[in-house]
Amino acid sequence: MKVSTRELIVPLLAGAAALAMATGVAQAQQKKTIALVTNVAADFWTIAGRGLKKAQKEHPDYNIELIVTNEGTAAGQRRELDDLLVRGVAGISISVDDAPHATEELNKVAAKTVLITTDSDAPQSNRLAYIGTDNVAAGRQAGEEIKKALPNGGKIALFVGTMDADNARERVQGIKEAIAGTKVELVDVFTDQVDFAKAKANMENVLVKYPDIALLSGLWSYETPLIYDAVKAAGKAGKVKIVGFDEDQRTLRGISDGTIESTVVQQPYEFGYLSASNNIIKTLNGDKSWIPKDSKLIVPTKVISKTNVAEFAAHLKELLKK
Repeated sequence: MKVSTRELIVPLLAGAAALAMATGVAQAQQKKTIALVTNVAADFWTIAGRGLKKAQKEHPDYNIELIVTNEGTAAGQRRELDDLLVRGVAGISISVDDAPHATEELNKVAAKTVLITTDSDAPQSNRLAYIGTDNVAAGRQAGEEIKKALPNGGKIALFVGTMDADNARERVQGIKEAIAGTKVELVDVFTDQVDFAKAKANMENVLVKYPDIALLSGLWSYETPLIYDAVKAAGKAGKVKIVGFDEDQRTLRGISDGTIESTVVQQPYEFGYLSASNNIIKTLNGDKSWIPKDSKLIVPTKVISKTNVAEFAAHLKELLKK
């Protein structure tokens, strides 16, 4: 039987295409995945994601992902971690909610993959290292800003998502250390479990319950913008001072217009980049020389006030473009 050249070529081409597709799938499956798990959905983590994006460009042989836990709970994080383990990821960086009760889950993760913490630590776990802020020192920094805003003292209130997180407890500790022995009086620390409506209600209630309150301070990134809104809505802008934490756009706007005194900012871009590129990947390649003796790689914080807010906002805009 005579077979045409076309009859021979078509099956060969089809076979070649199928082989190419199979090879592509196999290569994709062979790529190791690294994930950064957040503690909340916020602009802070969008910036960290840009750091991951830089790492991804430098390491195209890896899949690098940002996993946003919208509900901001330890249970939500456990579900994300379990899912990542089922997927067989090679490395995980996580901002830990409720560190004391997360140890068992984190140790399970550490037994199967490279685990580091960022932003909020769990030092009692088997995590390899912590990358992020010295939160006690950052709290002291915020405390100094509070004292500067209230040279004659006054009542203050602090707001944070949950005191179960190490970074929250440590920031509060640092503030208390900074204001000790002064006329600055802390009336209470109010938590909201990352419920924005509850956070807003907390702030509104404080403004009513304490008519002589002198300053409000939000210690997680979403809280200072809510304080900004609450103070303006109550007609107390300029009367009740605000000191923030992190670099939400409304926080920077408030500093520019004089409603907010200052904010302590971290470097989430570096959290993302260092977690994935310099450190998890190094570890996967057998290099642990980057791990400090105390297992904490500290990324410095800085204070943003009216004197440098325009420059910082421009820098932030460039980061978000990347």
